[in-house]
Amino acid sequence: MTAPIVAVLAFDGISPFHLSVPCLVFGADRTKLGLPRFDFRVCGVEEGMIQTDAGLSILVPHGLSALDDADIVIVPSWKDLEAPLAKPLKEVLGRAHRRGALIVGLCLGTFALAAAGLLSGRKATTHWAYTDQLQALHPDIAVDADVLYVDEGDIVTSAGVAAGLDCCLHIVRARYGAEAALRLARHVVLSPHRQGGQAQFIERPLAKTPAADRFTQALDTVRATLGQTHNLDRVAEAAGLTRRTFTRRFQKSMGTSFGEWLAGQRIELAQRLLEATENSMDMVAFEAGFGSATSLRQHFAARLRTSPAQYRREFSRRTGEQAMSALSH
Repeated sequence: MTAPIVAVLAFDGISPFHLSVPCLVFGADRTKLGLPRFDFRVCGVEEGMIQTDAGLSILVPHGLSALDDADIVIVPSWKDLEAPLAKPLKEVLGRAHRRGALIVGLCLGTFALAAAGLLSGRKATTHWAYTDQLQALHPDIAVDADVLYVDEGDIVTSAGVAAGLDCCLHIVRARYGAEAALRLARHVVLSPHRQGGQAQFIERPLAKTPAADRFTQALDTVRATLGQTHNLDRVAEAAGLTRRTFTRRFQKSMGTSFGEWLAGQRIELAQRLLEATENSMDMVAFEAGFGSATSLRQHFAARLRTSPAQYRREFSRRTGEQAMSALSH
């Protein structure tokens, strides 16, 4: 099995920081860690030297033709947000989408996908400071300003730079499983996973006070005991806060509600259990805190658009080892 081809579009004036996001996740060979190996390509409208906005010069080794057989096409940012897309680029993005490649717009890269006509009638996001502009330019898009990334199946869009990392890890998770994404996150020292529905803009983290320490400890306890029942009032009490204060502080520090966060944590645990064990669906549901296989199936359908059984078939330890072995040869 050949390595999946990931093609990233670079352009004159690009930020090296934006370009580094997909490079960090897909560009290095980490097969020794048991991670997938990607055929990673940096492409330009024309191959050759480009100038970044930081004053650096980058030699782009591939032209647009290198996108024609890519499995994943990533536009990591964009410029001239209101200008029409150059015809050759618009055509190559359209061809890639029609033949089934995953198309990804990170941060302002969403504008390029919109200009190519790929987001009409779809939900998408971009950096929160530019969502109004995206909506004004493309009123046929359902722009969501309050999320980190949007996965439409064949097209994925993300918010700003940090959210781009979350988005790329999400792609690894969706295609290669939770364990592969976790190993990758650990290797590059990133947070393992943030749900796409988490808020883009989160207020400054809490100062280190005894109350904040108890807040952190309470959440650590929840993470370590996901199979148990966690009542909001009891968790707030463990944090030394009233229910109302805890709820407000949680939203400010995590960017989502306690209930949504808890469900996300349980989904991630269930994914790992399905990948690494042969436990029954009832046992996985019990250990992850869902109570029943029916509840587990409902949460998987709502959040992952699949069933636990299908997820296990795709990402079980045996399947994952076979895929990793094939990718490393």
